[in-house]
Amino acid sequence: MRLGILGSGLMGGKLGTLFARAGHDVVFSYARSDQKLKRLAREAKGNARAGTPADAARDADALLLAVHWSRIDDVLEQAGDLSGKILVTCSLPMNANDTDLVVAHTSSGAEEVAKKVRKAKVVSAFGTVPSEVFFGVFDARRRKNRPSLVYCGDDKGAKRVAATLIRDVGFEPVDAGALRVARYMEPFALLMAEVAYEGEAGPEVAYRFERFGK
Repeated sequence: MRLGILGSGLMGGKLGTLFARAGHDVVFSYARSDQKLKRLAREAKGNARAGTPADAARDADALLLAVHWSRIDDVLEQAGDLSGKILVTCSLPMNANDTDLVVAHTSSGAEEVAKKVRKAKVVSAFGTVPSEVFFGVFDARRRKNRPSLVYCGDDKGAKRVAATLIRDVGFEPVDAGALRVARYMEPFALLMAEVAYEGEAGPEVAYRFERFGK
């Protein structure tokens, strides 16, 4: 697939790199400097290049939205018309100090993004694990028991694409339902952040769901 990365920080940079290493064509965009984008593209060791958000969006089969909540409007404006595009968001609606959600309970960050790009197909994924675990999961992707990753969205086709990307990184996708379920996923992401960054074992942590009774 042709994938555009809107936001090439910790989350976007690492996921874009793994998407490229999994065989996708990747355009990195929206970082602090063009040099960083070029470095990411070079180090991805796949078919990757640097570009603007408009470059990333133009021919993309899917886009990853991975910017701080305060930058959402800016990057979407630079990306241009996203009508019909699949937009996978891992951007949590955090306040300026990254201490609390500014959207919760009656809506979610993912739903608010969908309101901003009404003709795009929005899926929430990847935001429920810390970025530090991505490379370890990718390296262990051939294991029988993969860690889980929840995702949600309203468009079935877009969700199938998101599930493919989740598997490519090394997780087992868990369909949590409609996009409104992001109201529960985003607070769960804060729980995972507490486990990752406030515990003593380090941030390289994931989760796995198991079913019993059948």
